[in-house]
Amino acid sequence: MTQILLKGGNVLDPAHGSLLDCHDVLIEGERIVQVSATPINAPAAQSIDVRGKTVMPGLIDCHVHVLASFANLGLNAVQPNVLAAIRALPIMKAMLERGFTTVRDAGGADWGLSHAIATGLVPGPRIFPSGRALSQTGGHGDFRPRSDVLEPCSCAFRAGAIARVVDGVDAVRLAAREEIQKGATQIKIMASGGVASPTDPIGNTQYSEDEIRAIVAEAEAAQTYVMAHAYTGRAIARAVRCGVRTIEHGNLVDREAAEIMRQHGAFVVPTLVTYDALARDGTRLGLPASSVDKIETVRQAGRDSLRIYAEAGVPMGFGSDLLGEMHSCQSDEFRIRAELLGNLEAIRSATSIAAAILQREGELGTVRAGALADLIVVDGNPLADISLLAGQGKHLVLLMQGGRLHQPAM
Repeated sequence: MTQILLKGGNVLDPAHGSLLDCHDVLIEGERIVQVSATPINAPAAQSIDVRGKTVMPGLIDCHVHVLASFANLGLNAVQPNVLAAIRALPIMKAMLERGFTTVRDAGGADWGLSHAIATGLVPGPRIFPSGRALSQTGGHGDFRPRSDVLEPCSCAFRAGAIARVVDGVDAVRLAAREEIQKGATQIKIMASGGVASPTDPIGNTQYSEDEIRAIVAEAEAAQTYVMAHAYTGRAIARAVRCGVRTIEHGNLVDREAAEIMRQHGAFVVPTLVTYDALARDGTRLGLPASSVDKIETVRQAGRDSLRIYAEAGVPMGFGSDLLGEMHSCQSDEFRIRAELLGNLEAIRSATSIAAAILQREGELGTVRAGALADLIVVDGNPLADISLLAGQGKHLVLLMQGGRLHQPAM
């Protein structure tokens, strides 16, 4: 079995916030087998000198849409399937090159795309796919204009669609089972109005509590969980009380809802960078005017929400939620988080906390024996300078995913 030895790097342990000076890391196959403060003797290994560099876990983005090659999700959903898949290829490759070795897709990506990456057919981050997100009629996943005749929705049949429209307890049970059968590793629902959709004000709650509980029950039966798009405190509290495990966005949270999240052990995945990108580039890139008008409602509130979550003790995962050409802004989320919470918490959001969200603690988001060898080597110390994780990966000198090098060794 192939061995790779990273010699003398400073190993970042995000969970403990420590930097372990001058450690060796031995990788065998797809896993880390040893991390040592004393030199490791492995004569058969490919040895790579990383002295003075930071060895840290590969980054995890818990909210992406790899198939969203257009800012206008309605247009994205009607493009031919082959084009939707082909346009995803450079998006995924660029994510990996920024150091994101794993992502959780929040609507659109399926088992096929995940399998293509897992088998090395195409380069990209390991994908935890949600399949199609579930949306009620007129909800955040329903991109039909008000002028449409509401015939049976074909929205779920195109590769570029992030969601499917489904209503009623029995119907959402079946939809959840279908997405799981097709390879979804978790179920995504739309539990409130949103920015990108045309007919649902952000303050709306979506799905009845009976429908949400039915979806949660199906996910739990399949040993997984539900993630919910939700903005307001009312929508957040309602979803969490019904058993939802992770809240996506959560910009308009209040202290009461944050406390309910803490009591139920829920996570939140803020996605602050997308609002900056949408405000700057949304109109130019085809975002409908109705969506542009909603952005400022949630933009500053999203920054304010981080303090509310932190004071309540709600763990925050890293999310970007970018669309179209705005995917290039993915790493800028680190800058926003660091300004508000500090560098270490920004890094934890994309490593140890993100791994807990994915239910992969000890396997992802850490540099220790037994973990998957998802590693990046940074030219400098991101605990001191978060900008080293920003941009398009220019400060990464080595990138490894499952023990496979994706950039030439130094």
